[in-house]
Amino acid sequence: MIANAATDDSGFHGPSIDDFFPPALLFEGTPFELNRIMVIRLLVVVVLILLMWLATRNMKIVPGRGQAAFEFLFMFVRKGVIFDNLGEERGRRYEPIIMTFFFTILGMNLVGSIPGLQIAGTAAIGLPVVMAIIAWVMFIYAGFKEKGFRFLKDSLFLPGVPWPLYFLLTPLEFLSTFIVRPVTLALRLTMNMVSGHMLVVLCFSATQFFFFTVLANGNLLGLLGFGSFAFGVAFTVLDLFVAALQAYVFAILSAIYIQLSVAEEH
Repeated sequence: MIANAATDDSGFHGPSIDDFFPPALLFEGTPFELNRIMVIRLLVVVVLILLMWLATRNMKIVPGRGQAAFEFLFMFVRKGVIFDNLGEERGRRYEPIIMTFFFTILGMNLVGSIPGLQIAGTAAIGLPVVMAIIAWVMFIYAGFKEKGFRFLKDSLFLPGVPWPLYFLLTPLEFLSTFIVRPVTLALRLTMNMVSGHMLVVLCFSATQFFFFTVLANGNLLGLLGFGSFAFGVAFTVLDLFVAALQAYVFAILSAIYIQLSVAEEH
């Protein structure tokens, strides 16, 4: 992406939305067409499966460093995200899906900071929308499973409210519960990854421009490239933090939405 952002020596060209609509790399013109983002997504899935297999194939009572790191991350999600919100019995029921959310999003996000790949698999809206729909189905399923059609009553009709206000509040509750939740899940994840990519690429594109165009022509303004490089490094570190944070946020909100669906009153 950096190379594409500043290829013309006659002027500076920053990142654009075209970065998120790359041309086809494989099987162009077929239903199996793969662009750069799709290839990255497939690569992340393969790496995740391989890492999970390596981490669990030979587990020991006294863990080594790799097993200890995996167990720490696994137990952090299991206890801090799932069990703390859903309880152990109910949490075990939804643990596979929420765990999949966390590790998939974490892997897809972190790959955006790897040189040569440099774009998150979640920076295009398709994958976040699919996961948001799964989370949406999951919390609706949980509500109907444990409460039946009372789930709709509890979700749409707030207790203790004078009945004329239901004409105003019920549509708002419907939008908030059944529309806003999945939409915000998808948009929050996508927009954070898009903005992080744009900031990092902008800084490193400016660095390339200052050093190889401005300074190379004898203009001392090219020394500003040191500043843009420093900002690029800082934004890369921030992007790594946001990548992990967004995986946590998506997973914990999915657990909270389930808890709200099965709660007696909310």
